Amino acid sequence: MIKDLTDAYLRAVDEALPGFVEKLYVVGSAALGAWVPNASDVDTIIGTSRVASPSDLAALAKVHEAMPARPHLDGVYLDQAAFEEFPIDRRVVPFVVDGEPRTDEPCGELTPVLWLTLQRYGIRVRGPEVDELGVHVDPAALRRYNLENLRDYWKPAAPSIYQHIAELPADAPVDASAVAWCILGPARLHYTLAHEDITSKAGAAAHLAEVFPEWRALAHRAVRWRTGQHESFTAADLREVARSIDAVTDDAWQRWGDQIA
Repeated sequence: MIKDLTDAYLRAVDEALPGFVEKLYVVGSAALGAWVPNASDVDTIIGTSRVASPSDLAALAKVHEAMPARPHLDGVYLDQAAFEEFPIDRRVVPFVVDGEPRTDEPCGELTPVLWLTLQRYGIRVRGPEVDELGVHVDPAALRRYNLENLRDYWKPAAPSIYQHIAELPADAPVDASAVAWCILGPARLHYTLAHEDITSKAGAAAHLAEVFPEWRALAHRAVRWRTGQHESFTAADLREVARSIDAVTDDAWQRWGDQIA
């Protein structure tokens, strides 16, 4: 499925814009060996021969519009000079998320995590072999990104969850995707801080079970739900998710907060 999708994309983009796409690497869950049918998208980094012009962007929009509805082929477009910087500044570049092209907003995928995934696990589809790219990831920048993500994105989510469920009975059903996203997301960041490596959502569940065993069962239920098994969640589960966000974030900052400037 993954190869079929990338092959179909390259055929379409080569026809629409000959010579434009010079590099294509698969990252994300597919590169980690954790791609889940009907749940995962295919994440890529795409190197181009030039900075995309308005006419290039219009052609790319048509290419992505014609791609299969699921799984999405998502990705970041970088011209040669930008690619060789291995940028982590979330600059404005063309990118695709959930199959929808974006061209005029900061690209949140441009982080140290993206480049570490490429460096360690990236799958070459077109272009030089990954180990020939000279990808550099600064360990300090990686720690800073993960700690700040926990503090600035995840930590504020906990009070929002508490507020959301305040009036709900403990057994009220809640959105399973929200539970899975919020129980596994912070754990992945904590894993990276602990190991200077990247893990899948299933790996994040295993890490959470090891370091924070109080949430072992909930994390593994979330993984089972992602793989299509029957699992349902309640407001009581969501309350535990909020507690886990606080615990994981506070633990990370206590362990590694003094290692960033």
